[in-house]
Amino acid sequence: MDSTVLTTKEAIKKLVDKVTAIKIPENLSSKLDESFAQLEINSQNEETFWQNYHLVSKYIDWIVNIPWFNESKDILDLRDAKEKLDKEHYGLENIKERILEYISVISLQKSRNPDETVHAPVLLFVGLVGTGKTTIAKSIAQVLGRELIRIPFGGLGDPHYLRGHSRTRPDAEPGQIIKGLVHCKTRNPVILLDEIDRVADDALNTIMGVLVELLDPEQNNNFVDHYLDYPVDLSQVIFCATCNNTSRIATAVMDRLEVIQMPSYTDEEKIVIARDYLLPKALKATGLTVSDLQISPSLWAQIVRPLGFDAGVRTLQRNIEAMCRKVAKIILEGKSKQIVVDENNIKIFLPQW
Repeated sequence: MDSTVLTTKEAIKKLVDKVTAIKIPENLSSKLDESFAQLEINSQNEETFWQNYHLVSKYIDWIVNIPWFNESKDILDLRDAKEKLDKEHYGLENIKERILEYISVISLQKSRNPDETVHAPVLLFVGLVGTGKTTIAKSIAQVLGRELIRIPFGGLGDPHYLRGHSRTRPDAEPGQIIKGLVHCKTRNPVILLDEIDRVADDALNTIMGVLVELLDPEQNNNFVDHYLDYPVDLSQVIFCATCNNTSRIATAVMDRLEVIQMPSYTDEEKIVIARDYLLPKALKATGLTVSDLQISPSLWAQIVRPLGFDAGVRTLQRNIEAMCRKVAKIILEGKSKQIVVDENNIKIFLPQW
């Protein structure tokens, strides 16, 4: 219903019905009652009423969509978790073992102490570009069956991006933490704080201050977003973070992180990753099959190192995807039904310098 066809009394009832239709914290419900009472007072002046009504309505739309009590159920099957990790990641045995240990701890604590909150360690994956920091964090959400929220920190220059602006601003909204909870509809997702070392210089201290509050289990059960102006319990969230190096991360933040180094890949590891992980994914993404494109085994060493050493596999992934696109074009043009990439034609499919 549009405000132009509602009476002020009907408009207030509409908001009240929204709130009473869901379960929210009792203290917050009392706080909203005060807003409704103020609207009743403002109803004597329609222009003032509708201005305030739209602000309150926007606020309530956020309130009723926050998953105050809704949680997803964790998958705590070690065998299933190991299979998923091995399927997505080659090597990285120490890191996989750390994730399996954490799943074991959750399982034991939930079975023996179901009423206690399990405080997850905050894992900080440190490594060069392309070494799998973000994908291993995503896998944690996948093996636990939790939703994933990724918050990029690259170039971040405003702490309000994380914790919202005060409602005194007409364009105010919650920060990315609350928006993420609303989007995933559960209060226990995995939140990935990506590239926390790449925030803008002039905002480094204030953003690190917000991170301390987010990552400290003694504080994050009462995280206050400036827009909501009401504490939200983040104690059920699993936080992960990534960075290229730790030199710009505040000591207070580092104290709350468990550092896991992501090693650079050797050429031998890259060959396995390219052949068994990246190529099948690229074939599927481009509509090809294994019969459409075959690569001579002797070429893999050249494919994984076309130009010097690269710690990660991001460039390798792009080159394989580009190769698959070229093959798809050749097949669609009817020039060939099957492509075999070997020493004679590698220059056609692989970038040359």
